[in-house]
Amino acid sequence: MMLHGFKSSKQDFTFGSWKVTAAKNHIMKSKDIERLADELNMPSLPEMLYGDNVLRIQHTDHYGIEFNAVDALKKVNNMEDTVKVACAQEWQESRAESEHAQEVLRPFDWTFTTDYRGTLLGEELQIKVTNTEERIDIEKLKAREHIMFFEEVLLFEDELHDHGVSMISVKIRVMPSSFFLLQRFFLRVDGVLIRINDTRIYYEDGKDYMLREFSTRENTITELKNIPAAFYTDPNEIAQHLTLRVTKCEKLELPVMHREPSVSEVI
Repeated sequence: MMLHGFKSSKQDFTFGSWKVTAAKNHIMKSKDIERLADELNMPSLPEMLYGDNVLRIQHTDHYGIEFNAVDALKKVNNMEDTVKVACAQEWQESRAESEHAQEVLRPFDWTFTTDYRGTLLGEELQIKVTNTEERIDIEKLKAREHIMFFEEVLLFEDELHDHGVSMISVKIRVMPSSFFLLQRFFLRVDGVLIRINDTRIYYEDGKDYMLREFSTRENTITELKNIPAAFYTDPNEIAQHLTLRVTKCEKLELPVMHREPSVSEVI
């Protein structure tokens, strides 16, 4: 929820050839949300949508990757209701009264589940994505290294009409020899299921690629009946108890600058 006296902020942190930008702004205005809902062909959007929030990692040669709410929402299924529960109809009807009274309600994924993995940046020079067997070295990340910069940016959050929560945020930490980013989509539909979609990005200084790992963990509440209910509201706690359903590992290969030959080499 909005804190009283909230001020927009934009932080830039430069390290080597890279710059991290973390922008935090006010919640999107309702008229802008309605316009965006039309553009995305969705009956409604999350209650708290931070449309101008962004976490961006950009090289001096302009290529890079960023995470923003609008692109995350573009990956939501706007054609079918993927989680059918008793509360979904009631939830949609209550939304219809307040926001889209004239519209005929049609199915869409009202949980706002997204498998967004970031938006690649660059025009002339672009990152190339390839599949890989290489994994992020979690043990290396556990080493106590000085953190030069840390920031977390919320992209959207919705309480699913008091039937749970759907939210996505992204955080980054920059160390002297590397940076690590985690974007987490967390969904809890009370009495039904818990789902976590994580995107991790790791870059080690001197390497010509980043590693990106995407994973989906999910269980029904019935399957989690032996887990303390207090964990259900804590993504960090419950993540350790969820079953890994999907994993995808990719190399984000950085473009190589082509050096122009000198005059003496041409002659």
